[in-house]
Amino acid sequence: MREKPFSKFQILANTSMILWTLIVILPFILLFMSSITDENTLVANGYNFFPKKIAVTAYAYIIRSGAKILKAYGVSILVTVVGTFLNILLSALMAYPLSVKNLPGRSFLNFFVFFTMLFNGGIVPSYLMWTGTFHIKDTLFAQLLPNLLLSAWNVMMIRTYFTTSIPDSLYEAAEIDGAPQIKIFSAIVIPLGKPILVTMGTFAGLTYWNDWTNGLYYIVRNKSLYNVQNLLNQMISNIQYLATSTSSNVTSAAANIPSTAIQMAIAFVAILPIMLIFPTFQKYYSKGLTLGGVKG
Repeated sequence: MREKPFSKFQILANTSMILWTLIVILPFILLFMSSITDENTLVANGYNFFPKKIAVTAYAYIIRSGAKILKAYGVSILVTVVGTFLNILLSALMAYPLSVKNLPGRSFLNFFVFFTMLFNGGIVPSYLMWTGTFHIKDTLFAQLLPNLLLSAWNVMMIRTYFTTSIPDSLYEAAEIDGAPQIKIFSAIVIPLGKPILVTMGTFAGLTYWNDWTNGLYYIVRNKSLYNVQNLLNQMISNIQYLATSTSSNVTSAAANIPSTAIQMAIAFVAILPIMLIFPTFQKYYSKGLTLGGVKG
């Protein structure tokens, strides 16, 4: 049986996807190649996919700080896993009642959640509240709680998915069988809502992993609670200080540090875990991200 030739649309679509894939992948390749480029070559010739001289000095500098980086990775992993779980749990627990159409005061509660997406108390009041009332300064909770634990955006997206994608007949059948709300939530809502929960969980996890402002604001003395982003940011600051210092001893030490290549290596080290984990949950994204699409 003869195969049908590719149509013009298929050729255009495949070409577009290939170009889009290259646009996404090439910056990561360039980032890695820049991180293993000799510092003098990098300064003289700029960033290049095919460097004239390769050196791993930047990674050697990072490895010398291996104990600190491993501990920072531990903090990041712990905070990301626990924070993402709590974020999705709290968001789903809040989104489910808001998706119930006969809930008393549903419109007001929806507006209340939506209002927090537009306005907040500001940085200074939040800082005073977290440090003065909850006393999270220089504790692990400083990396976990402020600004990240519950997202109004996640709540609204999950609520919309529950409302549009789970049939009312399932709720009615469960209620006729005498199932309590917690049973409906755990046995019906959570399994059927897995696509949006995984999608929103990915966004929450990325936010936790990339966050460095909480450590900057609330981790002052106990630097052992720095996550990867805080530690790498501190390393960059130290390198910049050495490069700009007027002291002769400091200047000679800075001359041996590949500052530009280290910045590239630090960025690559920071995003590598996300690049490895992201494909694991890819099958859920198409369902979660097409929320609101027209159904045939």
